[in-house]
Amino acid sequence: MPQKPEKTPQESVDSSSRLEAIKNLIFGENIQQYDSEFDLVKQDILAKKKELVNLIEETRDELSKAIDSLSTDLNIRITDLESKMEDRMDQLEDDKTSRAMLGDALIELGKKIKA
Repeated sequence: MPQKPEKTPQESVDSSSRLEAIKNLIFGENIQQYDSEFDLVKQDILAKKKELVNLIEETRDELSKAIDSLSTDLNIRITDLESKMEDRMDQLEDDKTSRAMLGDALIELGKKIKA
């Protein structure tokens, strides 16, 4: 497989100056204006990128705070619901026990009346 001969530094400089000459022929005197406009566009893009990164960070922070707040609120509500449910179950258990005791008392009363 034939290898390409490496360019010498002189050939590299020559091709670079040739490219510069071709660029000057094509664009002429307007090249400086184009370069300055491209620099302005590049600076504007970099500024917008920085602005977007900052906005993303602020949004991320706000979302994190909102999630933390929601999580805390949800945990409080779940704890309250668990407490209310336990209280209600205890109340139902008490009601059930009271009925059993009432039934037993009536049976005893019935036995005493019968005897």
